[in-house]
Amino acid sequence: MSSAVDEDTARAINSGRETIGALLSGAQAHLQKVFIVFLLGFVGSFYALRVVIWDFLKATATGQMNDAVAGSTDVITRTPFEVILLQAKIGMITGIIVAIPALLFFSRKSLRRRGYTSAVPISKGYIAGFVVMALSLFCAGVIYAYSVFFPYAFDFLAGNAVSAGVKPSYGITEFTEFMALLTLSFGLAAELPLLMGVLSYTEIIPYETFRDKWRVAVIAIVVFGALFSPPDPFTQVMWATPMVILYVFSLGLAKVVTNVRRRGAANSPGTGTEHVKRRLLEFGAAVTAVAVATAVAVNQGAFDYLREIVYPSLPEWLRPAGPTGLETMAIEHGLAGEIAVGLVVALVVGFVALLGYTIHVLQQPVYPREGDIRRADSPEDIDFETLEAEDIADVPTQVFQRMSEDQALDYSRQAMYDDNRAKAEAILDRFDTIQESVGADAGASGSGSGAAAAGGAATGAEGGEDDDSLMASTAAGMLDPFTEDETTEDDIGGYAYDIAFILNSLTSKVFRLVGLFMAVMGGTFFWLYSGGLGDVLQLFLSRVPQHVLDEVAARNDIDLTEVDDLDALIEAMDIVVALNPVEVLIFEAKVSALAGLVATLPLALYYAWPAAKERGLVYGDRRTFVVWGGGLLAGFAAGTYLGFFWVAPSIISYLVSDAISNGMVISYRIKSFFWLVIFTTVGIGFLLNIIVTMALFHAGGIVSYRTMLDRWRPVVVGTFALAAFFSPKGVLMMLMFAIPIAVTYLLGLAVLYVLTGGGRLFGGGGGSAAEPDAEGETGAVTVE
Repeated sequence: MSSAVDEDTARAINSGRETIGALLSGAQAHLQKVFIVFLLGFVGSFYALRVVIWDFLKATATGQMNDAVAGSTDVITRTPFEVILLQAKIGMITGIIVAIPALLFFSRKSLRRRGYTSAVPISKGYIAGFVVMALSLFCAGVIYAYSVFFPYAFDFLAGNAVSAGVKPSYGITEFTEFMALLTLSFGLAAELPLLMGVLSYTEIIPYETFRDKWRVAVIAIVVFGALFSPPDPFTQVMWATPMVILYVFSLGLAKVVTNVRRRGAANSPGTGTEHVKRRLLEFGAAVTAVAVATAVAVNQGAFDYLREIVYPSLPEWLRPAGPTGLETMAIEHGLAGEIAVGLVVALVVGFVALLGYTIHVLQQPVYPREGDIRRADSPEDIDFETLEAEDIADVPTQVFQRMSEDQALDYSRQAMYDDNRAKAEAILDRFDTIQESVGADAGASGSGSGAAAAGGAATGAEGGEDDDSLMASTAAGMLDPFTEDETTEDDIGGYAYDIAFILNSLTSKVFRLVGLFMAVMGGTFFWLYSGGLGDVLQLFLSRVPQHVLDEVAARNDIDLTEVDDLDALIEAMDIVVALNPVEVLIFEAKVSALAGLVATLPLALYYAWPAAKERGLVYGDRRTFVVWGGGLLAGFAAGTYLGFFWVAPSIISYLVSDAISNGMVISYRIKSFFWLVIFTTVGIGFLLNIIVTMALFHAGGIVSYRTMLDRWRPVVVGTFALAAFFSPKGVLMMLMFAIPIAVTYLLGLAVLYVLTGGGRLFGGGGGSAAEPDAEGETGAVTVE
């Protein structure tokens, strides 16, 4: 049995373990100092939260809200130890963050021995400049978050909640985690390009590492978001997506600075730093020259020339109607205004030039590091497009030995396309010379090498078969308990090919499927966001008995004489609350996505039907899915009407009355309240659709009654397994999901037995199992 971890992964794990060991061993003599730094960060942040930060966060959140929304917004705590434990948690995180630089400083010698050194000289002045710039960028990101983003974001989120009849009563933990996560995100967003650019420029962490380990970076971003964001996939995606985009942007910046420095190091002596400095000086001189020339031109009447000569020749839609902003600045401020105009024009020109240069560098391949050419082992290790003609002689012999003739011609042809004839000739000459020497030695050892290659191929094929056999046998063993017949390894492989074939058949229909999904999801979200959620809440509570609402209002200390209508009563009694700032928005997005999925599923199955039928997985008429889609809509409509207007209000009334009788103050969390409403309305429609689906599948010849009856055990077990997976809050929640579905399936079997006479009526031939021939002499079988 081969190892589950390949050699590259094991080598990477061992390297990381050794680096961490060197880091800790190097700082072992200074761990007391590191701990003191950690303790200062912990204690300082603990008391700062208590004295200053809580009030500051609340003031920031309500800064842009109107009086009505601000009055409805509260920050609450639900457990006795919630606040102090949250302070301790934030203090520990802060202590760790401030202790990491001290740990790296005291371990710098050990890290140098591990090979983490700079390719360019780094003076203390450069380090100080980097630290100052990093802190400045981090502070700029945080200032932007607290001065612009948070006030307007909370105004939007709280206003959306209030308009839906939901009271923004944010839990202290959710409120603080939301602000802390976004604060850290904005700080890192400002610093990540600088950090990756500096590390790539100094070759402490080469650009190739950031490029090749992008999957690790994405996973780290997602894991970080899962640890420090609310436990909701939608929220994690909203946090991770901008960070991944920022990582890609930083990767492009790292490539630019890497290419500029490496080309400078290849074309001139030294590390390339002088080349970068020269480029920066040239760029600065050009921008300064543009600024001076513009200021002089403005002083000599450039705007008059533009008004008299240039503007009249422009189209009317492009012609300025009056003085431009730059012209006004020059007129109002005299010489200072003329200099300012020159600076503005120079900055715009410099930005455009820098953007064009950046795009030009990004389009070029990454220039290899010094020594990479000499360490190359195969043609894939070298990017020949970055090499010059004189660099071909430095390429190791084994690279050309492993190069095919077609590869050599491709590299030479590309050099000719780039108008580099000398490089093309150097590649072909080197390839021919080495291949001739290899061919002279190949005659004597050809037969032995062929036998060894054949043996290696056979061994590799046998190893591959062993690996495939292991995975297939494991999967077959897992599926055996859920089937009546023995599941073989060939079945597992066949299922995988069938699924891949069906998914490939859907690729031409992806545009329609995604379009339908986005249309339904977008329409539902827009309706909910524009007041639909509040309308649903008001309509639902109007079905709750009035005396129950009056009891809730009295329990919440509301004077009923001051309440005119149901809308005012809902707003006053705060029966539904949001504990997380984005909870209402996420709930609307989830419901919208669920609606889009329900609308898209029948169409996806309709399009997948021919491919599934070709693989022998299904039988019958796919037009049944058209009827099924209509049946789903009718079932959901009937079940929703029955549940929304009768079942759900009765359940809510009973639960509210029971809580009031025990002296409770009623405030339901939005996701708990509305999901209960959905499960008791749409859920009834879903249960009704199970029976409808079973009847249509039998009548359409897709899955017969006999097959459903024979497979009732795997269906019930699979229902409980899926309920356990999608309801991770406990056994009771799993049973509340699984038992109604399982009972409805059994009830559907009973209904089908009555309506079809035990499966003999209304078709039902599809999906039945093969049965032996009655005569049994020839061994032939018949299929219904």
